[in-house]
Amino acid sequence: QVQLVESGGGLVQAGGSLRLSCAASGRAFSTYAMAWFRQAPGKEREFVAAITWMATMTYYADSVKGRFTIFRDNASGKNTVFLQMNSLKPEDTAVYYCAARRPGGIGTMSNEYDFWGQGTQVTVSS
Repeated sequence: QVQLVESGGGLVQAGGSLRLSCAASGRAFSTYAMAWFRQAPGKEREFVAAITWMATMTYYADSVKGRFTIFRDNASGKNTVFLQMNSLKPEDTAVYYCAARRPGGIGTMSNEYDFWGQGTQVTVSS
């Protein structure tokens, strides 16, 4: 079982930066692929970025490529995945969710992930 808790959301002006964190509990965390999804009001949840359990591969949605970076810290006692968001745009406004997938590689669909955090709000003003 994995529990995920996101933090780092907030209000930022367009062009600014935020770093989201997702703290995971559970001894198997280091073997899980991790991802960030987001959901804007009235829209479906969409994939943002994912990273393999050894951080050997990352994958990004086209809409965030070159602006967002996903990385993770599997060191003992840390178990955290991050999303560095630069050059933010108003269309990045959404609730951002962290997700964990049992060993099996990166997925881009929400139904491929087994555990979810509660979400953190990101609002980008124009």
